[in-house]
Amino acid sequence: MLKIVKFAAALLAVCLPAGAALAAWELNMPRGATELSNEIYGLHMLTLWVCVAIGVAVFTVIIYSVVKFRHSQGSVPAKFSHSTKAEVIWTLIPCAILIALAIPAAATLVKIEDTRDSDLSVKVTGYQWKWHYEYLDQDVGFFSTLARSSNVARQLDSGIDPASVENYLLEVDNPLVVPVGAKVRVLLTAADVIHAWWVPEFGMKKDAIPGFVNELWFRADTIGIYRGQCAELCGRDHGFMPVVVDVRSQQDYESWLQSQREDSQQARKIETATRLANVEMRSE
Repeated sequence: MLKIVKFAAALLAVCLPAGAALAAWELNMPRGATELSNEIYGLHMLTLWVCVAIGVAVFTVIIYSVVKFRHSQGSVPAKFSHSTKAEVIWTLIPCAILIALAIPAAATLVKIEDTRDSDLSVKVTGYQWKWHYEYLDQDVGFFSTLARSSNVARQLDSGIDPASVENYLLEVDNPLVVPVGAKVRVLLTAADVIHAWWVPEFGMKKDAIPGFVNELWFRADTIGIYRGQCAELCGRDHGFMPVVVDVRSQQDYESWLQSQREDSQQARKIETATRLANVEMRSE
């Protein structure tokens, strides 16, 4: 008996979440920070409350039937084997509920796939193990890789406590910068293997596939930093491929965009000068 009690206690201890995990427990789906994530949350809550209402109704009928028509009260079971009326009713009611839920669900799914009338288009290319962002028609592009602080701390025998690194494995050197309130269309592809661009608070995740272009869109409602990760196993350093989106005011975004253009132009001038110098050296 004592062995059984000890085994049960050990099993319970394994099943219960650890303190750190318990602190991060959330019983409900997060609302998110974009127009689409809020619509998805609303659809989730609608479905949840419909399920709650169905559960309450069904269990109320079951409990009432068990208590009211129990054998000790002298109840006699019915003699019929089936009821056409009951079968029609319990078929039509679920169908009506599913159709009622399908209407808002279909509208949300159509909206998720509607990338028309976007204010900004960004081509995102996945590499092992970094992202490349190209602002279409803006003459701006750059790579985004794991921040040096996280990259150093993750090395074996680095002597650095990962807990001491802010946003460990969720920080990059160059985040994707977008204006608040703008509809941003993201064109996703990959240069080597399959990746997945995912920011949980945006409610969107899609695969980046070599030779194929996927697309999604988001409209961030609040200024801030939003973090995600590659969500498709893409090789050795899959866990070190974060996604960071910096949502700024329109004025700050335009200032940042102008500085990026100037940096790109300067980089091209240096590259051109270097090529010319190399050509001259070879000709000599």
